[in-house]
Amino acid sequence: MSGLFALMTFLALGSAGAKPHAGLKTWGRFSKLPYPGDTAFLYATFPKDFIWAVGTAAYQVEGAFEKDGKGLSIWDTFTRGGNRKTTGDVGSDSYHNINADIRAIRQLGVSHYRFSLSWSRIFPNGTRGSYNEIGTNYYRWLLKRLKEIRVQPVVTLYHWDLPQHLQQSLGGWGNPELVEIFKDYADFCFNEFGDDVKYWITIDNPFLVAQHGYGTGVVAPGIKNDPDLPFRVGHNLIKAHAAVWHLYNRHYRPRQQGKLSMALGSHWIKPRRTRLESLRECQCSLDHVLGWFARPLFTDGEYPPCMRERLGSRLPSFTQEEREQVRGTADFFALSHGATLSFQLINDSLKFGQLEDLDLRMLLYWINAEYDKPPIFVVQSGWYVLGNTKTEDPKHMFYLKRFIAEALKSIITDGVNVIGYTAWSLIDGFEWHREYGIRCGLYYVDFNTPDMKREPKTSATFYRNVIHKNGFPELPENRPAQGMFPCDFAWGVSATSIQVETTPTQFADPNVYLWNISNNGELIKLESFRAPPSHRATHCADYAIIRQQVDEIRQVGVNHFHFSLNWSALVPTGDVAYPNTTLLGYYRCFTRQLLRANVTPVVTLWHHTRQRSSLPTSLDTSNRWLNKKTPEAFADYARLCYRELGAHVKMWITLNEPNDEMVSYQEGHQMLRAHALAWHLYDREFRHIQRGQVSLALHMDWVEPAFSFTRKDVEPAKRVLDFHVGWLAEPIFGSGDYPVGMRSWMRQLNSLELPVFNEEDRQLVKGTYDFFAMSHFSTKLVTHAKEDSYTYTEMLEVQHMIDVTWIMSPRPVVPWGLRKALNWIKQHYSNVPIYIMANGVQEDPARFKDSLRVYYLYNYINEALKAFTLDGVNLKGYFAYALNDQRDPEFGLYGQVHEEVIVKASLSNYRNIIQHNGFPIPGAPPQQCPALPQPCSGCHVLIRGPVVGFLTLVGSAMLITLGLIVYYSAKRHKEYY
Repeated sequence: MSGLFALMTFLALGSAGAKPHAGLKTWGRFSKLPYPGDTAFLYATFPKDFIWAVGTAAYQVEGAFEKDGKGLSIWDTFTRGGNRKTTGDVGSDSYHNINADIRAIRQLGVSHYRFSLSWSRIFPNGTRGSYNEIGTNYYRWLLKRLKEIRVQPVVTLYHWDLPQHLQQSLGGWGNPELVEIFKDYADFCFNEFGDDVKYWITIDNPFLVAQHGYGTGVVAPGIKNDPDLPFRVGHNLIKAHAAVWHLYNRHYRPRQQGKLSMALGSHWIKPRRTRLESLRECQCSLDHVLGWFARPLFTDGEYPPCMRERLGSRLPSFTQEEREQVRGTADFFALSHGATLSFQLINDSLKFGQLEDLDLRMLLYWINAEYDKPPIFVVQSGWYVLGNTKTEDPKHMFYLKRFIAEALKSIITDGVNVIGYTAWSLIDGFEWHREYGIRCGLYYVDFNTPDMKREPKTSATFYRNVIHKNGFPELPENRPAQGMFPCDFAWGVSATSIQVETTPTQFADPNVYLWNISNNGELIKLESFRAPPSHRATHCADYAIIRQQVDEIRQVGVNHFHFSLNWSALVPTGDVAYPNTTLLGYYRCFTRQLLRANVTPVVTLWHHTRQRSSLPTSLDTSNRWLNKKTPEAFADYARLCYRELGAHVKMWITLNEPNDEMVSYQEGHQMLRAHALAWHLYDREFRHIQRGQVSLALHMDWVEPAFSFTRKDVEPAKRVLDFHVGWLAEPIFGSGDYPVGMRSWMRQLNSLELPVFNEEDRQLVKGTYDFFAMSHFSTKLVTHAKEDSYTYTEMLEVQHMIDVTWIMSPRPVVPWGLRKALNWIKQHYSNVPIYIMANGVQEDPARFKDSLRVYYLYNYINEALKAFTLDGVNLKGYFAYALNDQRDPEFGLYGQVHEEVIVKASLSNYRNIIQHNGFPIPGAPPQQCPALPQPCSGCHVLIRGPVVGFLTLVGSAMLITLGLIVYYSAKRHKEYY
């Protein structure tokens, strides 16, 4: 019966059909998945019968290390030696707190609870002759309480705490005699507890036991003097597991109907280079950790060939009988994954030159492929926080979200049979070699209270919600919207600056050429001849680069283009009486050409950058914006620009992104005055003639509470928005003063840094806008809980962080953050017209099929549509950032290789959205919009080709041309879709 069932299990698990190294395809498969679509968060639910579990290990939480007849374990001894400072003598004192643990388990709503039996509590010296009734009663009582709350147990026979007597008298797992001793211990447990247990784990993480208990000495029993001992230990662990499996299968399975496996721990590894040799090294790394134990159980009863080749005689051998005894002895694949092993205990030598990574989804796929689709139960998964963290554990929560999301995607996208997930652990406890320096519990344990008080952490609340919803069901706000923007919607593209060519290149060649028209058509320059100098005035048509740039803008399909002027170049001395007239003329030509192409110019007077001030030299060297003369100088500069360019420019941005965190409050105060003076000047002197609009553009990335279900983080998020956006928005669009929350916080800090508005300045600044212009790129999370000091802002008492499930490049890609930012503006400043003046993402400029930017623009624009159609936000326009990589590296819709301009895939996709004016409902009648005037025919003169002026014919074979060679060296265009 036992042999037949083993064979049936072996065949059911597909071992006989598994191809050697089938997991090798994993890296190639994932490298070909669509990016970033495959990386995006998947909103879906788990199968109905999915196992939701939480777990603990006996030594970590039980305590009572000498109570009621318990014997010593190797951990009781190990923690009293060397440089170790603390022990698990008390742990979380679960031995005396069953009711508190049961209450926590019930609150979580899990279907299963994984715990381990303390071998030395049941058999103090490790053998049946030392049976301890009181210790056994503890587990009887625990199982009874679990049954009362309808939670199924998942019981581990051995979780690293070998009875010290067996280590001392027999040498522990290095002695083959332990196989039969362990089998007898298991026999007692099956007989005593098996009627209530349907899932058994024989041994937890045998790699860690063998490699680090008997090799590196990092964990108990701390042996490290025999380099071959770990392999003998591993050999005995496998045989012990197999003996126990056959025991259960023969004597207990027919009645108890349970399942049994060994919990195997593993890291994940990715190739350093995309070469087959690197992939093979990755495969070998997994073989040395996971495959060491998985291949004997799930494949052929033998060790991986890679281990055999590299270790030779150091690796023990199985006899033919032992191979038959070992293979097929697992009813499911029990996987342990997370901080216990990855990034902490995996030896560099076992990485084989490759890169360790934390990717549960790829590991699940590799197991599925390598071992021919076994059912996989993730029996341990989680992360940790620092020991001083209490109930707010954002890092743990988001890693938990990541691992669960990867398990879900593994099921739905990859077709892997993942049957359950176990969050680790239920409560804080003694964390092995890390002692109490870290915490892994979903429940905080106050080790300083007599009853070891348990409190749910935010990670527990999160996990409970996930279990209740059975995953991450799609909500209406997660679905793409359908609909269109209004006919007068401003579609634009932004650039930090434009390419300036102050020396005309058209009609500028004074040379005389021979044109060999009867032979090869070659132009031959005559060195001794020059055309007479031209006395004609410079015309806009002389600037070839203007036509090229306008043509590229037109190809995007936009009706607006936003760029910035250069104050320091236009007024080098700071005195507007002596401007750079050539540059002014160039800007005038550029804006006029835009209008002729039916593109409305949107012009910024001053663009803030951290690299340079862009102020005229006289101001740059004298306190810059702290100089009280700077606002008046800026107003004079604005008057110059309004006067010279205002006939063509109807949308002005005074200051672009002045609300940078590197700008001091005193500088910001002067910038507000500068903006207000420039706005009033336009309103007073130019608006009635030019009919334009003026505002400033603020940088506004969204700030989301890390824990949206607690007000403790809602307030910090509001505070950050007050300090980053409200700082300069509230004086203009609101009260005429800085935000109330900002002022009260600064008073609380006893800070005098925030300037005070006198009544004159308040009246000067308040209401100086015609629209709200914002740039938005990303979203970040904030929490009041201080966990990592390098992301903590002391003054605001907030920690900045990200959700590790977000797409990164390098800033997080979070489309819904734009919608929330737009609604924040609406809620704070009523129905103000809003323009998104810059929205874009960094991507490798060599990726002309820029799939991330395609994804980014589609989803961010879709969120903008939701804000407009569903939320009633008065959104007037959207500008993609940026036009090209040449001026704005890594953000461009155009790329460039040498002289060739590349039309990226994102440009074509953005143009398609513009042409449809959004995302029309399929089958709906087309939107009826007034026809736009066609661009003038003259706009295409001299584009892409040589133009030659003919003056004189000489003979029949040669044509002499004089100094009127007009050659527009058009850059070739290539499009990517």
